[in-house]
Amino acid sequence: MGQMTVQIVTPDGIKYDHHAAFVLVKTVDGEMGVYSGHEELIAVLEIGEMKVRRVDDENHVDWIAVNGGIIEVNKDIITVISDSAERERDIDISRAERAKLRAERELEEAQTARNIDMEMRATVALQRAINRIRVGKH
Repeated sequence: MGQMTVQIVTPDGIKYDHHAAFVLVKTVDGEMGVYSGHEELIAVLEIGEMKVRRVDDENHVDWIAVNGGIIEVNKDIITVISDSAERERDIDISRAERAKLRAERELEEAQTARNIDMEMRATVALQRAINRIRVGKH
């Protein structure tokens, strides 16, 4: 089985840089799995979890909360560019749960006020919080 280099880049810099045997991401068109030798492509990512099976041990899987962005597969180099990304081990679940509660309150207030912009922002904040909680519990 071949190996790929996986990098996740955010405005804060490189958040992840390892070799992988397999990568699974959630794109706007559905889940996409990538093995070495995958066809070159660029795709838009949804807010979701990213699974990276490392080459050093087939049972070693890194989970990363990715908050949208794009993925580029170019030969055996996978680059994800996202506004933010957080590895499972770095997620503070209690903080993510507080963010979820806050987003739920904001969403309810926005719906009551019929404020579409506020509702959209609260919906994204809620999706991000839920994603962080899900990834943090792997």
